[in-house]
Amino acid sequence: MKKVIAVIMCLVLALSAAGCGSGKSGGDEIVIMDGQFSEMKLIHQMVKMLVEQDTGAKVVIKDEVSPVNGFNELVKGNCDLMNSYDGTLLTTYLKLDTKDIPEGQTLYDFVNETALKEKKVYLLDKLGINNTYAIAVPQKIADQYKLETISDLVPVAGKLVFGAEHEFFSEEGSMKFNPFVKFYGLNFKESKPVDLGLKYSAVENGNIDVTEVYATDGLNKKAKLKVLKDDKSFFPEYNGALLVRSDLFERFEKTAPNLKETLNKLGGIFDDETMVNLTYAVDVEGKTVPEVAKQFLQEKGLLK
Repeated sequence: MKKVIAVIMCLVLALSAAGCGSGKSGGDEIVIMDGQFSEMKLIHQMVKMLVEQDTGAKVVIKDEVSPVNGFNELVKGNCDLMNSYDGTLLTTYLKLDTKDIPEGQTLYDFVNETALKEKKVYLLDKLGINNTYAIAVPQKIADQYKLETISDLVPVAGKLVFGAEHEFFSEEGSMKFNPFVKFYGLNFKESKPVDLGLKYSAVENGNIDVTEVYATDGLNKKAKLKVLKDDKSFFPEYNGALLVRSDLFERFEKTAPNLKETLNKLGGIFDDETMVNLTYAVDVEGKTVPEVAKQFLQEKGLLK
Protein backbone atom coordinates (compact mmCIF):
# COMPACT_ATOMS: atom_id res chain seq x y z
CA MET A 1 0.00 0.00 0.00
CA LYS A 2 2.83 2.39 0.89
CA LYS A 3 4.43 1.71 -2.50
CA VAL A 4 1.16 2.54 -4.28
CA ILE A 5 0.84 5.80 -2.35
CA ALA A 6 4.45 6.67 -3.14
CA VAL A 7 3.88 6.08 -6.87
CA ILE A 8 0.73 8.22 -6.79
CA MET A 9 2.59 11.02 -5.00
CA CYS A 10 5.36 10.92 -7.59
CA LEU A 11 2.82 11.18 -10.40
CA VAL A 12 1.12 14.13 -8.70
CA LEU A 13 4.43 15.93 -8.24
CA ALA A 14 5.41 15.27 -11.84
CA LEU A 15 2.11 16.61 -13.15
CA SER A 16 2.39 19.67 -10.91
CA ALA A 17 5.89 20.37 -12.17
CA ALA A 18 4.69 20.12 -15.75
CA GLY A 19 2.15 22.84 -15.07
CA CYS A 20 4.73 25.24 -13.61
CA GLY A 21 7.09 27.35 -15.65
CA SER A 22 5.09 27.68 -18.83
CA GLY A 23 8.27 27.90 -20.87
CA LYS A 24 8.79 24.18 -20.20
CA SER A 25 5.28 23.09 -21.12
CA GLY A 26 2.43 23.76 -23.50
CA GLY A 27 -1.10 24.34 -22.34
CA ASP A 28 -3.09 27.51 -22.78
CA GLU A 29 -1.45 29.85 -20.25
CA ILE A 30 1.23 32.33 -21.31
CA VAL A 31 3.24 33.68 -18.38
CA ILE A 32 4.84 37.13 -18.26
CA MET A 33 6.97 38.50 -15.42
CA ASP A 34 5.98 42.15 -15.20
CA GLY A 35 8.49 44.99 -15.43
CA GLN A 36 9.21 47.83 -13.02
CA PHE A 37 8.55 50.64 -15.49
CA SER A 38 5.26 51.89 -16.88
CA GLU A 39 6.39 51.29 -20.46
CA MET A 40 6.95 47.59 -19.87
CA LYS A 41 3.72 47.29 -17.88
CA LEU A 42 1.75 48.94 -20.68
CA ILE A 43 3.20 46.66 -23.35
CA HIS A 44 2.57 43.57 -21.22
CA GLN A 45 -1.02 44.63 -20.59
CA MET A 46 -1.54 45.18 -24.32
CA VAL A 47 -0.17 41.70 -24.99
CA LYS A 48 -2.66 40.23 -22.52
CA MET A 49 -5.61 42.08 -24.04
CA LEU A 50 -4.78 41.17 -27.64
CA VAL A 51 -3.90 37.53 -26.95
CA GLU A 52 -7.03 36.91 -24.90
CA GLN A 53 -9.19 38.60 -27.52
CA ASP A 54 -7.67 37.02 -30.62
CA THR A 55 -6.53 33.55 -29.48
CA GLY A 56 -7.57 30.70 -27.21
CA ALA A 57 -4.69 31.32 -24.81
CA LYS A 58 -4.77 33.09 -21.47
CA VAL A 59 -2.06 35.47 -20.23
CA VAL A 60 -0.92 35.58 -16.62
CA ILE A 61 1.12 38.64 -15.63
CA LYS A 62 3.11 37.87 -12.50
CA ASP A 63 4.94 40.11 -10.02
CA GLU A 64 7.31 42.88 -11.06
CA VAL A 65 10.97 41.93 -11.42
CA SER A 66 14.04 43.79 -12.63
CA PRO A 67 14.83 43.50 -16.34
CA VAL A 68 17.84 41.24 -15.62
CA ASN A 69 15.81 38.91 -13.40
CA GLY A 70 13.00 38.88 -15.96
CA PHE A 71 15.46 37.84 -18.67
CA ASN A 72 16.91 35.12 -16.46
CA GLU A 73 13.43 33.73 -15.80
CA LEU A 74 12.71 33.79 -19.54
CA VAL A 75 15.87 31.85 -20.38
CA LYS A 76 15.18 29.33 -17.60
CA GLY A 77 11.71 28.74 -19.00
CA ASN A 78 9.77 30.18 -16.07
CA CYS A 79 8.01 32.70 -18.32
CA ASP A 80 7.27 32.97 -22.02
CA LEU A 81 7.93 36.50 -23.20
CA MET A 82 8.81 40.01 -22.05
CA ASN A 83 9.08 43.51 -23.41
CA SER A 84 12.72 44.30 -24.10
CA TYR A 85 15.09 46.34 -26.28
CA ASP A 86 17.78 45.32 -28.74
CA GLY A 87 20.35 47.56 -27.01
CA THR A 88 19.62 45.95 -23.63
CA LEU A 89 19.88 42.51 -25.17
CA LEU A 90 23.28 43.44 -26.62
CA THR A 91 24.94 45.17 -23.69
CA THR A 92 23.26 43.81 -20.55
CA TYR A 93 22.08 40.30 -21.35
CA LEU A 94 24.67 39.19 -23.91
CA LYS A 95 27.40 41.41 -22.39
CA LEU A 96 28.57 42.60 -25.80
CA ASP A 97 29.19 46.04 -27.26
CA THR A 98 28.41 47.87 -30.49
CA LYS A 99 31.97 47.16 -31.64
CA ASP A 100 31.08 43.46 -31.70
CA ILE A 101 28.48 44.02 -34.44
CA PRO A 102 29.86 42.94 -37.84
CA GLU A 103 30.12 45.68 -40.42
CA GLY A 104 27.00 45.94 -42.52
CA GLN A 105 24.75 44.25 -39.96
CA THR A 106 22.22 46.10 -37.82
CA LEU A 107 22.23 45.92 -34.05
CA TYR A 108 18.73 44.37 -34.14
CA ASP A 109 19.67 41.59 -36.57
CA PHE A 110 22.95 40.84 -34.80
CA VAL A 111 21.45 40.47 -31.33
CA ASN A 112 18.59 38.38 -32.69
CA GLU A 113 20.95 35.88 -34.28
CA THR A 114 23.21 35.80 -31.22
CA ALA A 115 20.42 35.55 -28.63
CA LEU A 116 18.71 32.76 -30.56
CA LYS A 117 21.95 30.80 -30.80
CA GLU A 118 23.17 31.35 -27.23
CA LYS A 119 19.98 31.80 -25.17
CA LYS A 120 17.19 30.34 -27.36
CA VAL A 121 15.26 33.63 -27.33
CA TYR A 122 14.66 36.22 -30.03
CA LEU A 123 12.91 39.52 -30.71
CA LEU A 124 9.69 39.91 -32.67
CA ASP A 125 8.94 42.95 -34.84
CA LYS A 126 10.14 46.33 -33.61
CA LEU A 127 7.45 48.29 -31.78
CA GLY A 128 8.63 51.64 -33.17
CA ILE A 129 10.12 52.90 -29.89
CA ASN A 130 13.78 53.84 -29.41
CA ASN A 131 13.88 54.02 -25.63
CA THR A 132 17.59 54.67 -25.45
CA TYR A 133 19.45 55.92 -22.43
CA ALA A 134 19.72 59.70 -22.51
CA ILE A 135 21.43 62.32 -20.38
CA ALA A 136 19.20 65.15 -19.20
CA VAL A 137 19.38 68.33 -17.13
CA PRO A 138 16.73 70.70 -15.78
CA GLN A 139 15.97 73.44 -18.28
CA LYS A 140 17.37 76.09 -15.93
CA ILE A 141 20.73 74.27 -15.81
CA ALA A 142 20.72 73.98 -19.59
CA ASP A 143 20.04 77.72 -19.90
CA GLN A 144 22.64 78.65 -17.27
CA TYR A 145 25.48 76.75 -18.93
CA LYS A 146 24.19 76.82 -22.53
CA LEU A 147 24.00 73.02 -22.73
CA GLU A 148 22.88 71.35 -25.95
CA THR A 149 25.07 68.25 -26.16
CA ILE A 150 26.70 65.88 -23.67
CA SER A 151 30.10 67.26 -24.70
CA ASP A 152 28.95 70.68 -23.49
CA LEU A 153 29.03 69.23 -19.97
CA VAL A 154 32.80 68.63 -20.02
CA PRO A 155 33.96 72.14 -18.95
CA VAL A 156 31.25 72.53 -16.28
CA ALA A 157 30.92 68.98 -14.91
CA GLY A 158 33.03 69.88 -11.87
CA LYS A 159 30.23 72.20 -10.73
CA LEU A 160 27.44 69.66 -11.18
CA VAL A 161 26.10 66.65 -9.29
CA PHE A 162 25.20 63.55 -11.28
CA GLY A 163 22.59 61.19 -9.94
CA ALA A 164 20.76 58.17 -11.31
CA GLU A 165 19.11 54.95 -10.16
CA HIS A 166 21.34 52.23 -8.70
CA GLU A 167 21.15 50.11 -11.86
CA PHE A 168 22.96 52.75 -13.91
CA PHE A 169 25.93 52.51 -11.54
CA SER A 170 26.07 48.70 -11.76
CA GLU A 171 28.53 46.71 -13.83
CA GLU A 172 25.72 44.86 -15.67
CA GLY A 173 26.50 45.88 -19.23
CA SER A 174 28.74 48.42 -20.94
CA MET A 175 26.25 51.29 -21.16
CA LYS A 176 26.59 52.37 -17.54
CA PHE A 177 28.07 55.25 -15.53
CA ASN A 178 31.80 54.42 -15.43
CA PRO A 179 32.16 53.65 -19.15
CA PHE A 180 30.01 56.70 -19.93
CA VAL A 181 32.08 59.27 -18.00
CA LYS A 182 35.32 57.75 -19.25
CA PHE A 183 34.12 57.91 -22.86
CA TYR A 184 33.14 61.58 -22.63
CA GLY A 185 35.88 62.65 -20.21
CA LEU A 186 33.45 63.87 -17.55
CA ASN A 187 34.49 64.61 -13.97
CA PHE A 188 31.41 65.52 -11.96
CA LYS A 189 31.52 67.32 -8.63
CA GLU A 190 29.74 64.32 -7.15
CA SER A 191 27.96 61.23 -8.39
CA LYS A 192 25.38 59.39 -6.36
CA PRO A 193 22.90 56.56 -6.83
CA VAL A 194 19.31 57.18 -5.72
CA ASP A 195 16.23 55.01 -5.47
CA LEU A 196 14.36 54.87 -8.75
CA GLY A 197 11.21 56.33 -7.21
CA LEU A 198 13.13 59.31 -5.81
CA LYS A 199 15.21 60.24 -8.84
CA TYR A 200 12.85 62.74 -10.43
CA SER A 201 11.97 64.41 -7.12
CA ALA A 202 15.71 64.76 -6.41
CA VAL A 203 16.10 66.52 -9.77
CA GLU A 204 13.11 68.78 -9.15
CA ASN A 205 14.38 69.63 -5.65
CA GLY A 206 17.80 70.62 -6.98
CA ASN A 207 19.70 67.76 -5.32
CA ILE A 208 20.75 66.42 -8.71
CA ASP A 209 21.89 68.57 -11.65
CA VAL A 210 22.43 65.88 -14.28
CA THR A 211 20.76 62.51 -14.62
CA GLU A 212 20.26 59.52 -16.87
CA VAL A 213 16.77 58.96 -18.24
CA TYR A 214 14.96 56.78 -20.70
CA ALA A 215 14.02 58.71 -23.81
CA THR A 216 10.34 57.71 -23.71
CA ASP A 217 9.72 58.31 -19.99
CA GLY A 218 6.74 60.61 -19.40
CA LEU A 219 8.36 61.89 -16.21
CA ASN A 220 10.90 63.76 -18.35
CA LYS A 221 8.00 65.91 -19.51
CA LYS A 222 6.73 66.45 -15.98
CA ALA A 223 10.15 67.43 -14.62
CA LYS A 224 10.77 69.79 -17.57
CA LEU A 225 14.07 68.13 -18.41
CA LYS A 226 16.16 68.95 -21.44
CA VAL A 227 17.62 65.85 -23.07
CA LEU A 228 21.17 66.52 -24.27
CA LYS A 229 22.25 65.28 -27.67
CA ASP A 230 24.53 62.24 -27.53
CA ASP A 231 26.90 63.95 -29.95
CA LYS A 232 29.56 61.22 -29.82
CA SER A 233 27.02 58.39 -30.09
CA PHE A 234 27.93 56.57 -26.89
CA PHE A 235 24.53 55.02 -26.32
CA PRO A 236 23.29 52.52 -28.91
CA GLU A 237 19.73 52.29 -30.13
CA TYR A 238 17.27 50.63 -27.79
CA ASN A 239 14.53 49.53 -30.17
CA GLY A 240 11.60 48.11 -28.23
CA ALA A 241 10.36 44.64 -29.19
CA LEU A 242 8.82 41.59 -27.58
CA LEU A 243 11.44 39.03 -26.58
CA VAL A 244 10.14 35.46 -26.79
CA ARG A 245 11.38 31.93 -26.22
CA SER A 246 12.24 30.14 -29.45
CA ASP A 247 9.77 27.32 -28.73
CA LEU A 248 6.82 29.59 -27.82
CA PHE A 249 4.79 29.31 -31.01
CA GLU A 250 5.34 25.58 -31.35
CA ARG A 251 4.10 24.98 -27.80
CA PHE A 252 0.95 27.04 -28.36
CA GLU A 253 0.16 25.94 -31.91
CA LYS A 254 -3.03 24.18 -30.77
CA THR A 255 -4.51 26.79 -28.44
CA ALA A 256 -3.16 29.85 -30.28
CA PRO A 257 -2.09 29.03 -33.85
CA ASN A 258 -2.21 32.76 -34.68
CA LEU A 259 -0.15 33.81 -31.65
CA LYS A 260 2.82 35.23 -33.57
CA GLU A 261 0.56 37.21 -35.87
CA THR A 262 -1.33 38.55 -32.84
CA LEU A 263 1.80 39.64 -30.99
CA ASN A 264 3.21 41.32 -34.08
CA LYS A 265 0.12 43.53 -34.26
CA LEU A 266 2.06 45.69 -31.80
CA GLY A 267 4.88 46.06 -34.31
CA GLY A 268 5.36 49.59 -35.59
CA ILE A 269 2.29 51.12 -33.93
CA PHE A 270 4.28 53.33 -31.53
CA ASP A 271 6.74 56.19 -31.77
CA ASP A 272 8.72 57.89 -29.01
CA GLU A 273 6.27 60.76 -28.56
CA THR A 274 3.33 58.37 -28.29
CA MET A 275 5.05 56.35 -25.58
CA VAL A 276 6.00 59.51 -23.67
CA ASN A 277 2.32 60.46 -23.61
CA LEU A 278 1.22 56.96 -22.57
CA THR A 279 3.67 56.75 -19.68
CA TYR A 280 2.82 60.34 -18.71
CA ALA A 281 -0.84 59.32 -18.43
CA VAL A 282 0.13 56.58 -15.96
CA ASP A 283 2.97 58.17 -13.99
CA VAL A 284 1.73 61.75 -13.81
CA GLU A 285 -1.99 61.80 -14.48
CA GLY A 286 -2.59 58.75 -12.31
CA LYS A 287 -4.48 56.62 -14.82
CA THR A 288 -4.25 52.85 -14.47
CA VAL A 289 -2.13 50.74 -16.81
CA PRO A 290 -5.12 48.67 -18.06
CA GLU A 291 -7.12 51.86 -18.68
CA VAL A 292 -4.39 53.50 -20.76
CA ALA A 293 -3.51 50.27 -22.61
CA LYS A 294 -7.15 49.58 -23.52
CA GLN A 295 -7.81 53.10 -24.76
CA PHE A 296 -4.70 53.07 -26.95
CA LEU A 297 -5.51 49.71 -28.54
CA GLN A 298 -9.08 50.79 -29.18
CA GLU A 299 -7.88 54.00 -30.84
CA LYS A 300 -5.67 51.86 -33.08
CA GLY A 301 -8.63 49.65 -33.96
CA LEU A 302 -6.99 46.56 -32.48
CA LEU A 303 -9.32 46.02 -29.54
CA LYS A 304 -13.10 45.74 -29.55
